[in-house]
Amino acid sequence: MAIATVLLSVVIVSFRPFQPAGAENAAANGGDIVNQLGFGTLGGLSAFALLTLAEPAKIRALASPAWALLMGFFMLSVVTAADPAAAFRAASFTLIGVIAMASVLALPRDGESFSRVLAFAGLAVVGLSYAGVLLYPSVAIHDAGGFEPEHAGLWRGAFTHKNIAGPVMACFSFAGIYLFRRGWRRSGVILFFATMVFVAHTGSKTTAGLVPLSIVFVVLPGLIGMRLLTPLLFAIAIVGTGLATLGIVFIDPLKQLAAQLFPDLTYTGRTTIWAFAGEMIGGRPWLGYGYESFWGMPVVTNTDKAFDQDWDITGIVHGHNGYIDLAVTMGLPALVVALYVFLLAPMRDYMRIPLLKENVFLGDFFMMILFFTTLNAFLESFFFRRADPVWMFFVFGVLGLRLVSRVVIAKGHPLGKA
Repeated sequence: MAIATVLLSVVIVSFRPFQPAGAENAAANGGDIVNQLGFGTLGGLSAFALLTLAEPAKIRALASPAWALLMGFFMLSVVTAADPAAAFRAASFTLIGVIAMASVLALPRDGESFSRVLAFAGLAVVGLSYAGVLLYPSVAIHDAGGFEPEHAGLWRGAFTHKNIAGPVMACFSFAGIYLFRRGWRRSGVILFFATMVFVAHTGSKTTAGLVPLSIVFVVLPGLIGMRLLTPLLFAIAIVGTGLATLGIVFIDPLKQLAAQLFPDLTYTGRTTIWAFAGEMIGGRPWLGYGYESFWGMPVVTNTDKAFDQDWDITGIVHGHNGYIDLAVTMGLPALVVALYVFLLAPMRDYMRIPLLKENVFLGDFFMMILFFTTLNAFLESFFFRRADPVWMFFVFGVLGLRLVSRVVIAKGHPLGKA
């Protein structure tokens, strides 16, 4: 349990909290030795813990042929990258992160252990971010300098950007609901309200809108005895969001309808990025351009900016849509596999969760994470993005649903509640 708590806390905040420049800047300067050594050690600890401390049944539950196929596409994108050596170094952080999150899921013995891990890790990460806002505001709060002066005054806490801080706080708010439902009332209430206040100060309208939607669509059907309504609502939300975002770029009737009803709808210039990426996907539809070999690379930076573009695509670091970026870097076949692994399989797992109190509560927690992150991925890009905290929570949700649909979670013995 202690190892799981440390793994979850460190993976979310990294070994370099309060670094606004982020890992990207460090990579440009030859890498960050602290992160390299830290995550290398973290990967070793995770693998050792899985092999020696985790229950074999949980490890078997987490194993998936579909996940193996998707990781095969991922490694193929590393091999075909513009700089395979640099891509492999970046990919190693992703692989270590996935192993670490699998360990966090497999190590807790029962519901009480899961509660302790989430309570201590959640309060530690959220507390650290609040400490930064109070004691280190020049770093923990966006200022008017840099490329985004419009974010001045918005909180980012221990993270590199408000768009990472907001989703992380959202996922910990779901942990607060889980704790409250299990009887950890004080920890649950503190964690939920602390994260919601933080989300409000990040200024993220997307996060603020998706959090209540995720809670209502997952918890409410169970309360009224219609639990299997949640996967249907999830499917409707995914399809609807896809049509409202990518649909108005790539489906002509929707594009024309949006132009008539909402002529200024560009999602802060994102539609320009998606249209450009769609054209480029057509050039390499099968294997894509390789891991970390598109945005910020000559294939993009040497592109002339049209006078009517809402966003200069030559200066962005990702496509602000996880599904687009999957197709760009790994190809359309990999995207199809990813849609099954990330969307269809978790829905099936949720419907297979045994109707036992601990499994249901934990399954709802993972489903809230999945609901939130998959919708958020239509406006942000984090799939396979190194050890991005949002990507880590997404993996946590997907693998967590596999676990609770296949393993009975025991209640455990309370030893005092935080």
